[in-house]
Amino acid sequence: MTLAQSLDPATRQALIARVRFYRDLGLTEFYRRPVDSALLVQLAGAWETPPPPSAVQDEPISPQPSFFPEDHSIPPRKPMPAPPAVASAVPAADRAAALQLIREDLGDCTRCPLHSGRNKLVFADGDPNARLMFVGEGPGADEDAQGLPFVGRAGQLLNNMIAAMGLNREQVYIANVVKCRPPGNRTPEPDEANTCSPFLFRQIDVVRPEVLVALGATAATYLLGQRQPLAGLRGRVHSVRGTRLIVTYHPAYLLRDPRQKKEAWADLQIAMRELGLKPPSRG
Repeated sequence: MTLAQSLDPATRQALIARVRFYRDLGLTEFYRRPVDSALLVQLAGAWETPPPPSAVQDEPISPQPSFFPEDHSIPPRKPMPAPPAVASAVPAADRAAALQLIREDLGDCTRCPLHSGRNKLVFADGDPNARLMFVGEGPGADEDAQGLPFVGRAGQLLNNMIAAMGLNREQVYIANVVKCRPPGNRTPEPDEANTCSPFLFRQIDVVRPEVLVALGATAATYLLGQRQPLAGLRGRVHSVRGTRLIVTYHPAYLLRDPRQKKEAWADLQIAMRELGLKPPSRG
């Protein structure tokens, strides 16, 4: 029996929620160093018996032994692949057809392991000529059932965020880094995201939004091509594929921690400023 199987359901859910919390902060990868039995013996022997007081007073201090030689160092992360070159602009009248060609190119995709557990492939939703585009991480259970992005509880919150900006969902374009639901809504593995993200880049190149909004750390990572905590990416304007990018929290994270909605609204106001939008009046 594995550790996960031995935990009661409440503890498992609490641990899952905690890992998702760290993921939304940008801590997306954890590594466990392989355990070397010889190294454990060396560590135990080095600290088993403390030196006598006289030795500490009379003998010169020698450097501590190196318990982690270079051959036990953690291997560096694989570099993220370079994104494809920005495609030529597509006339506004032809963008819907161009997006359909990308969807047909995806087909009944089996390029990565995610296809084996999906119900429906989730391509995108919205206006091919949108000035504003949102990019999330991947489909959840509701999205997998309906074949549309952001239609569950997080989608309802995203709709409210869009309305607060003075727009409606039909005026924006919404897509995800990966098009198939990861098992248990886990974070997409790098190989999965790197396999699927070129199709996202092609969607961006066709729509040519004036502003992109990355929803969460995973979307920001694969749009910017670098791993960095969300706190270091928020509050400023980035440039991606000739488009201005704003980074904010994923709506699912805001459902778990509503206190951050104020911070997300500050991020959306940056996007509004870039688009020349004003929030609707409350009359």
